[in-house]
Amino acid sequence: MKIQFAPTDLPLTRRLQMASVLQWVFSFLGLAPCCIMMFFVLMFTRFWLISVLYAIWFFLDWETPSKGGRRFHFLCHLRVWDYMRDYFPVKLVKTADLDPGKNYILGFHPHGVLVAGAFINFCTYATGFRKLFPGLDSFLLMLPLWFRAPFFRDYIMMAGLIPSDKESASYLLRRQGGGNAVVIAVGGAPEALDARPGAFTILLANKKGFVKLAMEHGAHLVPVFSFGENELFDQVENPRGTWLRWIQDKLQSIMGISLPLFHARGVFQYSFGIMPYRKPINTVVGQPIRVEKNEKPTVEELDTLHQLYTEELSQLFEEHKGKYGVPEDQHLSFV
Repeated sequence: MKIQFAPTDLPLTRRLQMASVLQWVFSFLGLAPCCIMMFFVLMFTRFWLISVLYAIWFFLDWETPSKGGRRFHFLCHLRVWDYMRDYFPVKLVKTADLDPGKNYILGFHPHGVLVAGAFINFCTYATGFRKLFPGLDSFLLMLPLWFRAPFFRDYIMMAGLIPSDKESASYLLRRQGGGNAVVIAVGGAPEALDARPGAFTILLANKKGFVKLAMEHGAHLVPVFSFGENELFDQVENPRGTWLRWIQDKLQSIMGISLPLFHARGVFQYSFGIMPYRKPINTVVGQPIRVEKNEKPTVEELDTLHQLYTEELSQLFEEHKGKYGVPEDQHLSFV
């Protein structure tokens, strides 16, 4: 394989963009294990008191993630996120106003490998979510597993991340006065196994929990499609029915996290590595679907709203795909 090296005379701005994405990739893939290791290593050094005090804090602060977390606005405003936005680049597209007096569930599609579009748009202020939708605070749901990692849990809460369980989402959706936008990557970890350039497979056919949650709290549903999300990484071929996919599905069912074998480019060369490609991400926020509060919806009512959501998502894709280089004959595949 011929390696294509990056030029040595890149502008400083490009290097800063690269550094910002590198720290983000490390945060997603390596920071949690490092934090866990540091917690236990400190226990056997003269700094053992740090781990002891943190353990007490961890116990006292146990319920914070499920009660809206602890966002630090200064972190969301850091310049590093502007550089990360410009690396791809990422753009947030508004198609309709969202009443700040209501609560919303934003269904994010597709998951992609590392949900880059969701993180930049809804966990930072780099793409102007708060300006486009004044009065709304966005909260991105993440696997509860990561909120058990010492130190790491505090870092991700500072960016507005909360556990992806019913209790955490319900806490926000119950708030009187509205102003909360709970962002759910509906396809979840399993959908990451289908994330590759040119793929438009959406895991939605049997995903009805978020619809039921919206009905129970009277939260309006908003479909969101992130064009370019699947273009950031290549992935080892793993079609359903192969031994690799069987192993990945099995591990996902046991651990709760998927393990896509992805690759893209490196820091100093363009031929291999785990840095994402510089591909544009255009995240389009669709029209809100009005949902009346119904604490005990019937199966028929749930199916009807789920079908409406699916149709609205499909329509959103069809209306905007031409603007972002998607072929006219390409349609979403719901599984």
